[in-house]
Amino acid sequence: MYFVGLDLAWGDKKPTGVAVLDGRGHLVHIDAVRTDQEIGASIAPYIAADCLVAIDAPLVVTNPTGNRPAERALNKDFARYDAGAHPSNTGKPEFADVPRGARLSARLGLDIDPDSRGPRRAIEVYPHPAMVALFGLGRTLKYKAKPGRSVVSMRAELLTLTGLLEGLATAEPALHLADQDAWRRLVGDIEAAERKADLRRSEDQVDAVVCAYVALFRQRRLADTTTYGDFKTGYIVTPSLPDGQVPSPRPPRQVEDPVAAAVRTYAARQPALRNAATQATALVTTVLDEAGINYLTVTGRAKSVASFAAKAARVVDGERAFADPVSDITDVIGVRVITYVHSDVEAVAELLGNEAVVLDDRDMGRETASEGRFGYASRHLLIELGPEDAEAAEAHPDLVGQRAQVQIRTVLQHAWAEFEHDIRYKGSIPAVQRAEFDRRFTLAAGLLELADREFSTIRDRLRGDADAVREQARDDDPRIDAQELAAFLAGQYADAGWSRESHYAWISGLLLELGITSLEELAEVVRGVDSADLDRRMGYKSPTGAVRRLDDALLASYADAYVALHGNAHRTDRLRARLDKLTD
Repeated sequence: MYFVGLDLAWGDKKPTGVAVLDGRGHLVHIDAVRTDQEIGASIAPYIAADCLVAIDAPLVVTNPTGNRPAERALNKDFARYDAGAHPSNTGKPEFADVPRGARLSARLGLDIDPDSRGPRRAIEVYPHPAMVALFGLGRTLKYKAKPGRSVVSMRAELLTLTGLLEGLATAEPALHLADQDAWRRLVGDIEAAERKADLRRSEDQVDAVVCAYVALFRQRRLADTTTYGDFKTGYIVTPSLPDGQVPSPRPPRQVEDPVAAAVRTYAARQPALRNAATQATALVTTVLDEAGINYLTVTGRAKSVASFAAKAARVVDGERAFADPVSDITDVIGVRVITYVHSDVEAVAELLGNEAVVLDDRDMGRETASEGRFGYASRHLLIELGPEDAEAAEAHPDLVGQRAQVQIRTVLQHAWAEFEHDIRYKGSIPAVQRAEFDRRFTLAAGLLELADREFSTIRDRLRGDADAVREQARDDDPRIDAQELAAFLAGQYADAGWSRESHYAWISGLLLELGITSLEELAEVVRGVDSADLDRRMGYKSPTGAVRRLDDALLASYADAYVALHGNAHRTDRLRARLDKLTD
């Protein structure tokens, strides 16, 4: 059975939003159309069999003036929340004949009697009271175009709504939106909107999603649904107003809802935060590459406005989770480092601790283990540039004054976390199977922890056996083979971590520029370098990667000649700064 939402325009010149949910609450279709024919074509695949279509438009209008009885009854409950219905009567041209919603329903063969139990039905709904009831709002969200409302405020309010809708993933019934490409594109369009006209098309589709969810809600929770009015004089179906819910006070000077205010502030800051996230990713990548740390990926993002809105609106035990969301939500800039083995997680954390100010450091795996169980494992650092980091601040100006959360985990920890989040926290596990799945997730976490340990052992054994690696056949490339170089460096710097595969090939090219084409020649160069003294001068607080150790040795041996190599043109300033440390 499908649940269709139509935010129906009262004429063919304005767009109508269309949304369709399947029986599990997954968004399967979203659209914006104009004519009745286009509406029919858009939803035809979903109304051929059992369906419930929720239409935001009057279906039955018989009164010549004023409000319908349904509207008067609804207004008694919802007008104080700014969610009252506009009057519908036959004195208005759009209702003088059969209302458009009724004509469309007849054309599609839908029964519009709210008491019908037929397989293909339509009902009249109204999104604003539904939102008040579903989300416990003190007043409606002000995302509609009205005099005095700015594009910034309307966009923030609409993004608050999208965040609240995504939060229904754990409700009963569940609504699944965040993993749908069409929904993500719609939210992206809202975030990028610069004019009220840009918001209008998106607004209609978001309202259509609300309508579709009301249809699903009524089907699954009829006892928690109210039908104002009747089939004879007109009706409106909405989730019932919870007992004890009160409207927000209306002071002489209107005070904005703190969540909406926070979302508006964040929406204005988000473009700059996207730049900061790009720079944070580049900074972390540079730090790891400079140290020669081996890793799989470094990725970053700024939290979307919709995601921020959903988190800002989070409630725990009846209280807002974040008193001041703009200050209290610390992961608006996020960088994720995926390593191969667990020992590299510690190395990355130590390295970042040396390069930035660590405001918070949480080892989620250790916290999980302290509770005597297996589960989520990840190292979370909250960092910012320190006042002494003038060089980094100059290279990454958008990061100054910003905090960034850096998550560090192995590829196996990452796979487990992503799969668990996708399955467990998107509400797709039936309640009767939850205990079984919890046990299976715990078992999988334990197996992955064991696998991580074995991978670390394998790498350590390989490093220990590196001297036994036989020379392999060479082609005409005069450079030292990257694998041979890796084996040589593993023996030369036994305490160093492995570097990225591409880095061995890169520094092999630098060796060629220096005229070094064999391991014997390279051994002569590094033999004359006091590694302990070099590390002391560099001020390393944790072991660096093998390629970085060789990089330092070459810099110490060749000085300005090494800095001037063609392959070092992109990092001349950094090399000169390191050379200054060696010559002080």
